[in-house]
Amino acid sequence: MRGAGPRGRRRTTIAVLGNGRVGGNLATALTRAGHEVTVADRAPGAAAHAAQTAQIVISATPGAGSLDRLADLREELRGKILVGVSNATTDGPDGLPADLIYPGSSLAEQLQAALPETRVVKTLNTMLFPVMTAPATLTQTPTAFLSGEDPQAKQTVRELLTDLGWHKEWITDLGGIQTARATEAAILFVPHVIRSSGFTPFAISITR
Repeated sequence: MRGAGPRGRRRTTIAVLGNGRVGGNLATALTRAGHEVTVADRAPGAAAHAAQTAQIVISATPGAGSLDRLADLREELRGKILVGVSNATTDGPDGLPADLIYPGSSLAEQLQAALPETRVVKTLNTMLFPVMTAPATLTQTPTAFLSGEDPQAKQTVRELLTDLGWHKEWITDLGGIQTARATEAAILFVPHVIRSSGFTPFAISITR
């Protein structure tokens, strides 16, 4: 970690894999929060270089191809925290998610199995991308879920979420990586909500 960071913490070096709407949104917000962020595009070697020099890697590429891409980075990701925000789905005729690629499992579980020396944490995959970095803009309180095997890694990711505007009481730790099956399956709500109400930012929320 280098230099002063948000809320008195040390600044973290973060690699964001993917420079689309999700990756760009996260990179901008994390940079604004005081972290040192590198965004890797699809140029040859870009992802490997970014992952090798970062402490935390955020996978914001389409989930359908994530497993193969990230498995190729096994050495670069050794000992790192890998934050997965994507869901692995097939697309329907209108381009919206149709079915899960890993029914009975999850992309997060597949990644953890393929990368045993990487600490995989699943989060931010139960909402449209604008909510990831602006949760307070919703009219009702959203929920960000955490799934992963390593408590320290989840605590680090929890701190990143607070840097993105998530209040600590809005974050729910579901437990081990297997719990990502539930949050990834929530993507099947998304196409129906969008067809019903349009592309208005929303998130899955637990209210009590």
